[in-house]
Amino acid sequence: MADAGAAQDPSELFDVVRADGSPTGRTKARAAVHRDGDWHRSVHVWVAGRGEHGVPFLVFQRRSPAKDTWPGRLDATVGGHFRQGETLVETLRETEEEIGIAISLAELHPLGTRICANEAESGILDRELQDVFLLVSDRPLTAYRPNPAELDSLIRLPIVGMLDLFVGEVSVVEGQRLAAGVGSIEPTTVDLDDFIPNVDRYFYRVAIAAELVLRGARHVAV
Repeated sequence: MADAGAAQDPSELFDVVRADGSPTGRTKARAAVHRDGDWHRSVHVWVAGRGEHGVPFLVFQRRSPAKDTWPGRLDATVGGHFRQGETLVETLRETEEEIGIAISLAELHPLGTRICANEAESGILDRELQDVFLLVSDRPLTAYRPNPAELDSLIRLPIVGMLDLFVGEVSVVEGQRLAAGVGSIEPTTVDLDDFIPNVDRYFYRVAIAAELVLRGARHVAV
């Protein structure tokens, strides 16, 4: 397990749930939950919008190198765990903590609950129920304030290019990067190895869902 550093508190308490999301009444420390494979809840908030010339984009975070799971990989714009006793509304504090904007549940498009099990890292057995939401916002990347204690940077990628990448039609996608603690934008490129690996094509499905929502679709799920 990677050095937790400032990226998380290994003693932070989580509510342990069953695979269907029902409570067990037990709580355990974060490190123990990720060691033992206990089911627990988390939230993902994705940011999508239209940039220059109306080009649809999706925003990823590059995880801090000090994270205990998938350090340095690309992930949802905002991701965080339910702490002991927290409700979904309370867990949305993560958006302000990670990217510097406060949002309400009413601003979000619900995309469903993802069942995610990660056994790919040594010493980690991470089983999460992820409540997935989309925030539609055309804010420029410079409007966000990524927290260097939480993430490395924010990466904005064109959705069309991402879809081409995920189906193997291109090998890299060009985008924009805003490093945590830095207010300026720089160009960047990403390839498939930059993303957290998964078997359910999660990022591909989120990109499709985001594109549909931006087109005005009302009923979209991942």
